[in-house]
Amino acid sequence: MTDGCFHTDSMKPISLSEMASVHLMNRTDTKYLTDIVTLGLIMEDAARRGYMVFENNGLRLMEYRSMYYDTPDLQMYLDHHNRRLTRQKLRTRCYVDSDLTYLELKSKDNHSRTRKKRIEIPVGLYGMPLNGCAEAKNWLEGRLSFDTSILTPSLETAFSRITLVDPEKAERSTIDLNLSFRNVRKGTSAGVGDLAVIEVKQDGGRRSIIRDILLERRVKRVRISKYCIGTAMTDTSVKIGRFKEKLMLIEKMSVNYDSAF
Repeated sequence: MTDGCFHTDSMKPISLSEMASVHLMNRTDTKYLTDIVTLGLIMEDAARRGYMVFENNGLRLMEYRSMYYDTPDLQMYLDHHNRRLTRQKLRTRCYVDSDLTYLELKSKDNHSRTRKKRIEIPVGLYGMPLNGCAEAKNWLEGRLSFDTSILTPSLETAFSRITLVDPEKAERSTIDLNLSFRNVRKGTSAGVGDLAVIEVKQDGGRRSIIRDILLERRVKRVRISKYCIGTAMTDTSVKIGRFKEKLMLIEKMSVNYDSAF
């Protein structure tokens, strides 16, 4: 699957340096789930309304891998499942095409705002136990609500991403494709097929053009966490009550998309 399938060729590129003003490390996130056909229409609409596409080294479709960490009893997963308002997720993320790796901590507060902090780490430390990196342990001290000594790799996600920026450079929208999961503890794998996860990232309550487009295309908002959905799909022993409806939606959308061809 290439970015040419989604009409990014008609969009003006935006570089990594130009993206600096829209990093939105303190933001609100709104997620949507759609099929590939509808995504093509959304991309056409976005191109007509002046959206730019992130381009790096000539690439507009980027490959990402993330390794999430958790406690032995999956407390981070359970905090989300049990609707704890203040919660955290920790991961190492590899930007495959750029050969860069970061340790990233995402914290959500009781006002639904997400704060992301990160530091660059050596590529070889991707997915490794945190105890093997003194710099990571020191950086997490005072930031992470968990003891790093009990956190181990739990779930790996892999996906391809297109990033759009609105004409005013005030928001980012990421489109994740080919999303797959690998549970490193259980040795199981799963994926969402030909579906796309769209995430609109904003700082503030300004009107969003892309959200208007999604409304026009009847794409509904879905609260979805890659880590939680991936864990629920690959570990039959975990609680899935809160996520059961979303799992059924993913299955239904995948079946409906396949039956259309």
